[in-house]
Amino acid sequence: MEGLGCCLNCLKRMQSELIANGKRVGAPLPCSIHQFLVSQGLPPRSVVVEHNGEAVAPSEFQERQLKAGDRLEIVRIVAGG
Repeated sequence: MEGLGCCLNCLKRMQSELIANGKRVGAPLPCSIHQFLVSQGLPPRSVVVEHNGEAVAPSEFQERQLKAGDRLEIVRIVAGG
């Protein structure tokens, strides 16, 4: 029965959602902010992130864990003149 429990846990993880820039987004949760950004095609060095209303330093992207229902605001950094 242990194998079935593992499969159910994987299924729950695959179906989890969070809110990113006001939109529901499916994600393999829990995961780090870094993992989430990469899964969305966003280079972590090119964005500024707010997690549940708190600004997150890029140095924390690897450690900060996301869970279902969390809210992210992600802003792309654009260079130019």
